[in-house]
Amino acid sequence: MNKRPLARYPALRLRRPRISDWSRRLYAETHISPSDFLWAIILKDGKDIREPIDAMPGVFRLSPDQAVKAAQEAKSLGIPALALFPYTDADGRTPGGEEAFNPDSLMCRTAKAIKDAVPDIGLMADVALDPYTDHGHDGLMRDGEILNDETLEILVRQSIVQARAGFDIITPSDMMDGRVGAIRAGLDGEGFQNIQIMAYAAKYASAFYGPYREAIGSAGVLKGDKRTYQMNPANSDEALREVALDLAEGADSVMVKPGLAYLDIVARVKEEFGAPTFVFQVSGEYAMIKAAAQNGWLDGERAMLESLLAFKRAGANGIITYFAADAAKALQR
Repeated sequence: MNKRPLARYPALRLRRPRISDWSRRLYAETHISPSDFLWAIILKDGKDIREPIDAMPGVFRLSPDQAVKAAQEAKSLGIPALALFPYTDADGRTPGGEEAFNPDSLMCRTAKAIKDAVPDIGLMADVALDPYTDHGHDGLMRDGEILNDETLEILVRQSIVQARAGFDIITPSDMMDGRVGAIRAGLDGEGFQNIQIMAYAAKYASAFYGPYREAIGSAGVLKGDKRTYQMNPANSDEALREVALDLAEGADSVMVKPGLAYLDIVARVKEEFGAPTFVFQVSGEYAMIKAAAQNGWLDGERAMLESLLAFKRAGANGIITYFAADAAKALQR
């Protein structure tokens, strides 16, 4: 299609549709709504807990009963799903991350409670070992090496336990090779053919994860870094190979993580594959906007909505974000 203007100034004035609010809305090429959001929630064991997270102003670690209240709020705001992540203190971590496949874990108990109270809200379960290992890595470790194939068995067990607890979407974030195919086979073998897999397909070894690691208790225990399995931020073509492999192994949708620094990856993935593509607006992105707003350096609400709009404009079908409830309320206003 020829996109060159058919007319020129002064006959053509591109400012003309921008003059009025109604016209700007009418001509908008991209829209966001609460239906685009998955609300990222941090869990903590206990009752009636709303514990502030210093590095993420406005975000709290929630006990299961408080997470149920968040699910009810999400339902009332039109947010379709929650993404749950567990805080684990050092005493609850082991070298093998056995809590990951405990059917009575914090994640599983919270999922059951939410589904009892709000049965028609979607629940997304993070699949990785970093909240449960004493070394803070996403896989099993031996002599400083993260073990790929040995980790897959644990991830499959974790996924099956989470599916039984009521999670609707299994989201492997570990970046081990072959995990999507292994999890798909494991779920299908247990009769969970309808449980979705959203693969963290292009997950980069990013500096923007710092506040999240504090939120789940990994910051003080992580030994080394995750560059041997998470992607190099310098690479773009490699992301397409990762996405292609995950789709071939049975992923229903794919995710790019982090978000704003990787909008080019979101656009390339959507254009290349046309598959459902999600993006995670991670803790560091959230914290930067909140901190700048608290210092009066920018309009926090406008910056929040502009960042979310950028993800949709790049091609994302949906956004995992800590801003979900705040953004939904802002859109109502």
